[in-house]
Amino acid sequence: MFDHPAFDGHERVVALNDAATGLRAFVAIHSTALGPAGGGCRLWHYEDAGAALGDALRLSRGMSYKNALAGVPMGGGKAVILGPVPDERRADVFTAFGRAVDALNGRYVTAEDVGVAPADLAHVATVTRYVSGIVAREGVGGNPAPFTARGVCIGLEAAARFAFGRRDLEGLRVAIQGLGGVGMNLAAALHARGARLVVADLATARRDEACDRFAATPAALDEILLADVDILAPCALGGVLTEDIARRMRAGVIAGGANNQIADAAAERALFERGITYAPDYVVNAGGIILVSAEYTRDGDLAAVDARIEAIGPRTRRILEAARTTGTPSGTVADEMARAALAGARVAA
Repeated sequence: MFDHPAFDGHERVVALNDAATGLRAFVAIHSTALGPAGGGCRLWHYEDAGAALGDALRLSRGMSYKNALAGVPMGGGKAVILGPVPDERRADVFTAFGRAVDALNGRYVTAEDVGVAPADLAHVATVTRYVSGIVAREGVGGNPAPFTARGVCIGLEAAARFAFGRRDLEGLRVAIQGLGGVGMNLAAALHARGARLVVADLATARRDEACDRFAATPAALDEILLADVDILAPCALGGVLTEDIARRMRAGVIAGGANNQIADAAAERALFERGITYAPDYVVNAGGIILVSAEYTRDGDLAAVDARIEAIGPRTRRILEAARTTGTPSGTVADEMARAALAGARVAA
């Protein structure tokens, strides 16, 4: 693990193996400098345990950076459960996961991520209080997906203004890859703003629903990243923007809800050299963790949550302008800002 390319001085990485339920998982705590490590739990069918570990390491670091730039009083962590999990054992698996979270004594606070539903978190909540994103209090809390989508839309608008000099999205072509909770909510918001949508999803039913509701054009999964559009919004899994894709894609702006969209430094450099505007994923998709944090800490009402999400737009613009001024890719600029915030918090602690 210590030699893994995604290892970044993580404070703690826990491997979970519960023979009674079949739970196999990793919990990665990247940093608690700003507070308890906050980050969702992902359930996915990984190629092997090494791939799951790498995902947990990358995602937890991204949560540290996301929370630091969003001003959220939480550090960064992430859990991944190795699937598949049979339906008849699902409740037991998530209850066992909840007990493991509880054993960390508040160093990690879990929530919803890809493959995990509110019903799963309800089982987690029966055995630990270190869980969020399930109960709304005066509008603050519950399902974070709509809030994540709202932040992505705000960041996307800021990136479009930066790249195209546009004050609105009317008539712009936007390709959305992935129509889960975030992607479908983003599609609704963009359609309301007059954007023309191209959509793709593993589930053809969700793709067809988006086409019916938003007059979207369907696309194949292996084609949407190269679609002839103005803006690409990856809202599925990470690592989709490889160097090959970066050199062939036609969109002028990238702004989506998926974490870790860019596969590696070579892909990031290729995007920058081609003049493609990239709104760093953990900057624009912070709306969900802003809500989850407010629910967990009971810090602020819905108006305060809304104000923090609205701040995603100006923050995105500042990062893109700094990238242009310094000749540095926007992802690198955001990383440097986040690391500086974390370093300052460690010194203060």
